[in-house]
Amino acid sequence: MIDSMLRPTLLAFALTLVCAFSHATDLVGWTQNSPRDEIRPIFSYEGQALVITHDAREGLDGWHQQTFTVRGSDFMKFSATRKTTGVDNPRHSGLARIVWTDDKGKSVASRTPGATAEPEHPTDGPIDAQGCSILTGVYQVPPKATQATIELHLQHAPKGRVEWSEIVFANTTEPVSRKVRLATVQYVPTGKSPQQNCEEYAPFIAEAMKQKADLIVLGETVPYVRTKLKPAECAEAIPGPTTEYFGAIAKQNNIHIALSLYEREGHLVYNTAVLISPEGKLLGKYRKVCLPHGEVEKGVAPGTDYPVFDTAFGKVGLMICYDGFYPEVARALVANGAEVIAWPVWGCDPLLARARACENRVFIVSSTFSDPKSNWMISGVIDPAGKVVAQAMENGAVVVLEADLSKPLVGPWNLGDFHDIVQRHRPGGAR
Repeated sequence: MIDSMLRPTLLAFALTLVCAFSHATDLVGWTQNSPRDEIRPIFSYEGQALVITHDAREGLDGWHQQTFTVRGSDFMKFSATRKTTGVDNPRHSGLARIVWTDDKGKSVASRTPGATAEPEHPTDGPIDAQGCSILTGVYQVPPKATQATIELHLQHAPKGRVEWSEIVFANTTEPVSRKVRLATVQYVPTGKSPQQNCEEYAPFIAEAMKQKADLIVLGETVPYVRTKLKPAECAEAIPGPTTEYFGAIAKQNNIHIALSLYEREGHLVYNTAVLISPEGKLLGKYRKVCLPHGEVEKGVAPGTDYPVFDTAFGKVGLMICYDGFYPEVARALVANGAEVIAWPVWGCDPLLARARACENRVFIVSSTFSDPKSNWMISGVIDPAGKVVAQAMENGAVVVLEADLSKPLVGPWNLGDFHDIVQRHRPGGAR
């Protein structure tokens, strides 16, 4: 009976595996594997967990695995609890994979022409004080796949240990579509005053609302532009006059608004992007990390954190102008869960803008002051493939694009769902 529970056959309706092991003899069907015997770690079963332990040597690699029957085009849900001890980089070392094959164990074709179905990499949830994290993912079985092999790893973690438990692999329904309408505006404020600069955006926000936009991105340091003030003279508290003004506009138009302004906190001045909710509330702020010499010379301080904010449609990250010249900011935002990056940007190389979207498989919405005819930075929406899918072509133009955040970009050429893969394979850094 136990064996049949851990080795279910997928019938026409469902497959469910819930590993809630009560003692070692319940752990039927799992095998232990390593690329080579000389780097094989120690495997064990302890209580309700599948355990892997490394000694002090570098480069050990091994995993518990089991293979289950699946049906092409079904949707499957995976989750597992991972507890690590002495592991420096859990998201790299303690990974789970799902490998799709036919009934002979051979790779099958993906939905991308000319490519095979790459392994799935369930994503990490937050790590608690005990070193526990829940890895999850929902996947559509490739059309010709008949088997799914679950792999639970520990790799490259000297003196490390992982415990895998509460493993679920089950049929589920197709994920609910999460469509969002992303908007940007191409506009240069007149600079008559900080307040008027803000007010000049009101008709563009109203136009975005008419087009049923969920999020509109405005420009960089909106109150400061063309005023001839110094950043320190224009800087204000957050929350403060600018966030209160745009909060009222956001509530009036039932829309998320992102923009940047100079912020003062004590003796420090930051270039800070804010995200405001359709209820008019400040959802959060991000302080520009990468500062050009022009801002440093004016006494602007850099930020240090990469926060991501929950909205009704998904997770939004913020970056500002010069951040786009470097890969680290967008990479950190996506590592922290961003699905959309809102980017107020005075100017940047549009090729780098496309790179930030493509290398992280994320939507980027930019709003710039650069002339659309200058062949420099654009106000637009860039998709996870790095393609410009909407662009404002004249001053005062508002463009809106509908995106579906529930649809991963898979491929091409055996990249698989690179949004998830990059979190496993990227070097160093935060989680």
